[in-house]
Amino acid sequence: PGENETKVNLEELKTSVLYSGPVDPAEWVGLRKSYPLLVYLRNNLLMLAILAFEVTIYRHQEYYRCRNNLTAPVTKTIFHDITRAHLDDGLVNCVKYFINYFFYKFGLETCFLLSVNVIGQRMDFYAMIHAFWLIAVLYRRRRKAIAEIWPKYCCFLACIITFQYFLCIGIPPAPCKDYPWRSGNANFNSNIIKWLYFPDFIVRPNPVFLVYDFMLLLCASLQRQTFEDENKAAVRIMAGDNVEICMNLDAASFSQHNPVPDFIHCR
Repeated sequence: PGENETKVNLEELKTSVLYSGPVDPAEWVGLRKSYPLLVYLRNNLLMLAILAFEVTIYRHQEYYRCRNNLTAPVTKTIFHDITRAHLDDGLVNCVKYFINYFFYKFGLETCFLLSVNVIGQRMDFYAMIHAFWLIAVLYRRRRKAIAEIWPKYCCFLACIITFQYFLCIGIPPAPCKDYPWRSGNANFNSNIIKWLYFPDFIVRPNPVFLVYDFMLLLCASLQRQTFEDENKAAVRIMAGDNVEICMNLDAASFSQHNPVPDFIHCR
């Protein structure tokens, strides 16, 4: 580009995909020559093998239950004979209980920690949006109020990760057209483009950020399922309820409200 067409210096311009070398249009749609082909396809084959293994296990369990007239368990747990009553019955049963229901009890806190991790890892415009959502969720305070807004939060995470995926792909470089924020009239530099997570041929968006967003979306989806399970009587019998003890808990009278045995002051 000419001097009036861009404000990018020459050294930074050489790193652009448009001017660093010939552009293969097929790479934009995910097609690239590779040798050996098996190395290129090994991750795809591994995912197919894992999915086939999962489907085989589920089909085998369904066939076994139908053949022996068995009903599926209420909760998808490893130790089906462990309930909330076994939590205080020895260390082994405690470990088994948390293997079954750790996310049921601490899933919401795990989502909050992952949200803080996304904010700390990204430190960009979308991290600020995640921070606003975290404040909005924490402002509800009550678990029932958080459960009401949680589907909207999951919808936000699903939409924003899809939108960022398309930002990472960007426009095809084959037409050799640069983005408008790289024109001579735009007051954008590489740091602003990186912070705004704009698609760019010089400072390309970091796709690793989508991994953090995906882990948060995965846990948020599991937590949404947990909120639905909390309303099922059969699940509450097995795993216990997640109802707050009281609205304004006084530390001095904690033992009066807490239905769980106190191993420190019950001597």
